[in-house]
Amino acid sequence: QVRLVESGGGSVQSGGSLRLSCAASGDTSKRYSMGWFRQVPGREREGVAALDVDGSATYSSSVRGRFTISQNTAKDVLDLQMESLKPEDTATYYCAAGRPYQSMNRFQALETDHYNYWGQGTQVIVSS
Repeated sequence: QVRLVESGGGSVQSGGSLRLSCAASGDTSKRYSMGWFRQVPGREREGVAALDVDGSATYSSSVRGRFTISQNTAKDVLDLQMESLKPEDTATYYCAAGRPYQSMNRFQALETDHYNYWGQGTQVIVSS
């Protein structure tokens, strides 16, 4: 079992930056593929960025070049640095973890079905 808690959301103007963090607790002795997802009311949750157990990163086309996913394994924290934010980035952002030691290809990495553990979400609002 892994518990995930997101933080760092807030309001920012278009072009601004935010850094989201996801603190993991519980069975963190194992390695997990981790991901960031976002959801707008009335729409499906979409994958934004993911970090595989092998260390490779995957980004959606909508955020590639603007967002960076990273992990501090010593502190069991997953971060998402978001730059050049746009109003369309407004959403609730969720952190997720897959099954222990499960590697994902770049398609699976951004699909919700492959993740077992989810945080409660943190809201990001980008104003124009």
